[in-house]
Amino acid sequence: MAGKTGKSPPPAKAADRDQRLKAALKANLARRKAQARARADRTGPQAGDGGENPSKG
Repeated sequence: MAGKTGKSPPPAKAADRDQRLKAALKANLARRKAQARARADRTGPQAGDGGENPSKG
């Protein structure tokens, strides 16, 4: 049998797939970062808050 089995894609297709996956991963990361920033902005600053009221000594 002289034909290929079709189990491995040609190198050009593999490179195209890698580029598409890389772009999709980058877009996903950017979207997740934007969502995290939006959540942080919506909730406001909470660092060091601790839920305590400093005026009630």
